[in-house]
Amino acid sequence: MSLRQFEYALAVAEAGSVTAAAELLHVAQPSVSQQIRGLERELGVQLFSRTPTGLVPTVVGRAFLKDAEVAVRAARRAQATARAGADELAGELLVAAQMGLGTRQLPGALAALRRRFPRLAVTVFEEPNPAELEQLARRGVLDLALLGSACDEGLYEGHHLGDEEFVVVLGTGHRLLKKDRIALRELEEEQWIRFDPDSALDGHLTEVLRDNGLEPTAVARVSQTSTAVRWAAHGLGVTLVPASAVPEGHEHLVRPVFPVVAQPVVAAVRPGAGPAEMALLEFLRQEAWYQSEAPAA
Repeated sequence: MSLRQFEYALAVAEAGSVTAAAELLHVAQPSVSQQIRGLERELGVQLFSRTPTGLVPTVVGRAFLKDAEVAVRAARRAQATARAGADELAGELLVAAQMGLGTRQLPGALAALRRRFPRLAVTVFEEPNPAELEQLARRGVLDLALLGSACDEGLYEGHHLGDEEFVVVLGTGHRLLKKDRIALRELEEEQWIRFDPDSALDGHLTEVLRDNGLEPTAVARVSQTSTAVRWAAHGLGVTLVPASAVPEGHEHLVRPVFPVVAQPVVAAVRPGAGPAEMALLEFLRQEAWYQSEAPAA
């Protein structure tokens, strides 16, 4: 088996046909067909089934493709590390962030990384569900992740960057905007704009409010912090989000809360990480992160 066969199989799974996969790979169609047939002969299994809508992986094929993806990404990381030197690092870096974390800090760190390594390709996505993040980590797909809790040290090494302070977002003209800081108990009668039930952000919000004797009533559920802020600004309800997740232009509708609500931000990197991951980690450390302090009595 070769890395090229793995890449061809992944392309077929993504594109749904040999023809489309060949276009993605910029190679001739017979070459893709030959590589897939050779791979199936060597493995002694059928990786794809032909359906009216195209080629789809078999049960065995899906299991194989998960490991193939890990192998391809590992090979690309090894290639990037081997090429590192004189600021000529090239390759692919995959970064994930738990929804709502590092919204303000991550872009600056990534911009600094791109200036240092202009040939480095970076892919970033926001993932609300911590279980999905863990699954990606166990598959070896992620190079760096921003988490709101300690990571599995067997898979990744955790580096505490700081804390994200949570703030409440109120609608224009809300009675509590006259205050500099709002006690959570003052929000008892409010309706809440919540997040996906499986998201870490919604779990944190629920835990904080119930710890303060509140039973939040959800008037809406959204999948993005920016949407929650904008809907709250229009008076649909209130929401609680990390301060850095507040979009520009809505700062006047935000207030800190008491007791202080904060969440640690942990950068998880693979043990023995390469120069790209370590450079991004250093740039993230240079960003401003909230450090929680108890308000004066």
